[in-house]
Amino acid sequence: MIYFDNSATTRPHRDALSSYTEAAQTYFANPSSLHRMGGKAEQLLTACRKQAAQLLRVGENEIIFTSGGTEGNNLAIKGTAFRKKRIGNHIITTTVEHPSVLETCAELEKQGFQVTYVDVDKYGYVTADKIRAAITDKTILVSVMHVNNEIGTIQPIQTIGKMLTEYPNISFHVDYVQGAGKVELDLKKSHIHLCTLSAHKFHGMKGSGILFKDKDIFIAPQLSGGGQEQALRSGTENVPGITAMVKAFRLATENVQNQPARLFELREKLWEGLAEMEDVILHSPPAGAPHIVNFSVPGLKPEVLVHALGEKDIYVSTKSACSSKNSDASAVLLACGVPEAQAESAIRVSFSYDNTMEEVKYFLVVLQEALTQLKKVMR
Repeated sequence: MIYFDNSATTRPHRDALSSYTEAAQTYFANPSSLHRMGGKAEQLLTACRKQAAQLLRVGENEIIFTSGGTEGNNLAIKGTAFRKKRIGNHIITTTVEHPSVLETCAELEKQGFQVTYVDVDKYGYVTADKIRAAITDKTILVSVMHVNNEIGTIQPIQTIGKMLTEYPNISFHVDYVQGAGKVELDLKKSHIHLCTLSAHKFHGMKGSGILFKDKDIFIAPQLSGGGQEQALRSGTENVPGITAMVKAFRLATENVQNQPARLFELREKLWEGLAEMEDVILHSPPAGAPHIVNFSVPGLKPEVLVHALGEKDIYVSTKSACSSKNSDASAVLLACGVPEAQAESAIRVSFSYDNTMEEVKYFLVVLQEALTQLKKVMR
């Protein structure tokens, strides 16, 4: 089996699974309970928070545990909007964000907020100058993703963050879901106020995530209840999931530091092979993230190719997993100016550190055979 759909979700690391099992069996008590077992669970939670903060190089009081990327993005965006609505009602984001950002912004528009969706270039890049041009005296939030989930564009987060320091009323949110564990990002040097991570994108378990919130930034809670997580995210903490997430994030961070060229080598080999194939059009930027390559075969329905590869036990995706069941063209590619016929036939290959060069070479052989066979059938 060759699994090339790691931007949708990754296989949980066996060490993370062991941590989950141990925490679930031994530290199953509610960390808010006053008895000794509750205290033990709280101690483990505190240790996880400390390690997460160390890995992100932020303060322990700046870590909010969530259920994942969608909740983190909703809490950051809605929390900022409702907290700052007396200051302004204008939000800036881009046209290539994840649905959990775009749909949240659309929902806020229905409640009276104004949202500017800044255009990108053909590779999905947005510039600090374009963000600056959209700023008004009512702007309270800028939200830009770090690594694009469909084509792998790495946005100039540090440049945008530095520019935004000129506007003290504006909070800066970054969706770091696809970059975490693959592409390093210094939250403090990038002047980021809010940053979203999701465990299952870096070999943790589904249902766990982190929202970094700068200690000097205030947001409104979106879940009310027992007051957990600084009263910003009420609900009993998922201690086993958090334990597994922090273990997986530490291992993923070590991979980035110890094997900086590994994913780039896989990407380069795949890129070269795809570029030599007739009718294949590459969409990812040449200097994009090391783990995502997006391409099209115009005239060929992507689901047909996905299923053909699946018969060979190879797994890729068509676009974001959160919208892959829609037959519409990729909204990200359309926003990049890609013709609709190409945007309708997009395929995404996404790596993790589990993948090998041999898998990439075999994939290229199988893909070429599949394309040749499918073309014969289509004639």
